[in-house]
Amino acid sequence: MQKSGMVLVISGGLIVIGLVLVVLGNQIILEGVSQGNGKIKSDQALTIIGNLDTQKTSIGVFAVQIIEFKDNTFSAKVLDPLDIEIISQEINEDTIEKEFDIIETGTYKLIIESVNNEETQVFGAIGPLPDGSKTLLGFISIYVLVIGMIGLVGVGIYLIRNRMKSV
Repeated sequence: MQKSGMVLVISGGLIVIGLVLVVLGNQIILEGVSQGNGKIKSDQALTIIGNLDTQKTSIGVFAVQIIEFKDNTFSAKVLDPLDIEIISQEINEDTIEKEFDIIETGTYKLIIESVNNEETQVFGAIGPLPDGSKTLLGFISIYVLVIGMIGLVGVGIYLIRNRMKSV
């Protein structure tokens, strides 16, 4: 019984550590990413502004998520610091993510538009592409959480079996 208590405490500790790592990982991955949301329709677009630096990365990324998605009514485009369109994308699904080249340092704009007169809630983000070392923290946190949960399930099964044997 004492061993199961120790495993229970360790498993709980691993779950707490995993949750802390998830939060820290998300903050690190989303560092430098500008996010926004709002309602759009044919005469009202959503613009999200992000500052990107060629010294830090040469690739940017934007993502768009549309609530109540309808086919072929939405598009997204990215403008560089000189307001020149560098990428345009028809949105064919409720969530998209695209990369683009960061040519010069400055303010980039993600503009999400609709041809529909009906208001639709959208979420968007623009920023630098996270490097591999940042995403590694996300994987580590998930593994720590899974190990902690497996430990809890294992202790639960062990305690149930011991209780059944003693009855």
